[in-house]
Amino acid sequence: MSVARSLSPESVTELTRALDLSGVFANGTLGGVLARASRLDLFGFLVIGIVSGLGGGILRDTLLQHGTPVALTDYTYLTVATAGTLLAFVADLSRHTSGWAFNVLDASALSVWAVAGAQKTLAVGLGWLPAVLLGTITAVGGGAIRDLLLARTPSVFGGTPLYATVAIVVSAVMVVCSRFGAPTVGVLAGITVGVSLRLAASTWGWKLPGSRDWRLGSPKDRDS
Repeated sequence: MSVARSLSPESVTELTRALDLSGVFANGTLGGVLARASRLDLFGFLVIGIVSGLGGGILRDTLLQHGTPVALTDYTYLTVATAGTLLAFVADLSRHTSGWAFNVLDASALSVWAVAGAQKTLAVGLGWLPAVLLGTITAVGGGAIRDLLLARTPSVFGGTPLYATVAIVVSAVMVVCSRFGAPTVGVLAGITVGVSLRLAASTWGWKLPGSRDWRLGSPKDRDS
């Protein structure tokens, strides 16, 4: 494959779709893991997994107002989300949720969706700010809806290592690279930066300030 072909709009669109679907599968699986922790039945698994896998993309496409959300017109999306959910239903992955593999899966899903959301926004002709915003919504929207359905505080609201912040950074990387005419580089760089930042935040507990009396390096903050 030539460099010109690898940087063509058609190639970037195909790559974005593949990334979008990988994020759908990963988040469907993550939703299934949380459904098992809540002791839901098969129907509950499917609802939580599908919302987790498709929610962010549907929000993005609805806000773009550029046709019917792709998850409702391309049945591959629903099939992939269901497959990820059923994987978590038939295999108990709960004991792995604190392990390295689970963290990589979570970081990868977050990053690929931020890239896909930003790229799709740029593709319809919107500017850098909507691209960053919708890239972030794509990455965290499904998880936020899933957490609300499970009566959990959405992780995007804080209390966990950097999450939405990672999506913002990834979306920004995609936007900058696209402005320089290198969208494929943006895809690869965005995912690399996102996975690295998310894993580092999980490893060292990096969080945003959570209260007005927060102080950098304060004993209280180190103990939290």
